Parts: sequence; C-alpha cells; structure tokens
Amino acid sequence: MKHVVCGSCPAINRLPDEKDATAAKCGKCRKPVFDGRPVELASSSFDRHISRSDIPVVVDFWADWCGPCKMMAPAYAKAAEVMEPEVRLAKLDTEAAPDIAARFNIRSIPTMIVFKNGKEVARQAGAMPAPQITDWIRQQTR
Repeated sequence: MKHVVCGSCPAINRLPDEKDATAAKCGKCRKPVFDGRPVELASSSFDRHISRSDIPVVVDFWADWCGPCKMMAPAYAKAAEVMEPEVRLAKLDTEAAPDIAARFNIRSIPTMIVFKNGKEVARQAGAMPAPQITDWIRQQTR
C-alpha cells in the first residue's frame, strides 16, 4: 500500500500495490491521482506533497522570466508522462513561493530536486531534454 497526494486536491490516497495506479481516482475529488502532467505546487501545498507521498517526488524549481525554464518545461512534462506512477513530478514557481526557494537554497533555475520520504536525496541545476531528465530521475530513485 502506497500513500500518494492527489495532484488536484490535497487528499492523501491509499493505492494498493496490486492495482494499476495509473487508473486510480482520488477518493475526495474523484479526479485521476495521476494525469501524466507535473503537479503545480504552492507554498501551501509543497510540504504535504513532499512529506506525505510514499513515492519519490521530483520538483522543478522555475520562474516565468527564466528562458531555460521555459525551454525545459515541455521536456519536463514529457518526463512526467513517462515516470508516473512510480515518481511524481511537480513544479514550483520560485517567484510565487520565495519562502520554499529560500528554504532549499535555490540559487539558479531551473533546479530539480528529488525528495524521498520528505528528504532531499539529489539535486540537478540546468535545463535538460526529456530523455536526460528521465535517465537522471531513474538513477536517483533506484
């Protein structure tokens, strides 16, 4: 049994190991738990997703004014399609959530951080294409 936070609402869902997680619907909002897209995080939702999900959560720290961030966004979205439901991909706008960016000492963007059980386990700065993103995530989440 795995616990995963819904990408649409703050509900924590229990997903049985023997069932296909790609078909899971949220017990609260009834939307798919996984929809193949990165989850948009905010200061208010960040800690819940990081600490309450039993699967690794990869967060892309980005900003709207950042050219490399905009270039990497489609590749990151493609990686979400490939990596779910084993890994949750999420995005955090550092301009909208400067408190979280400061807490994790984000100095350059885009920066991706892999979290397992609420703790940072790996970090990578700089834009990458989708195959490189998925390869890097797989190396960090084995």
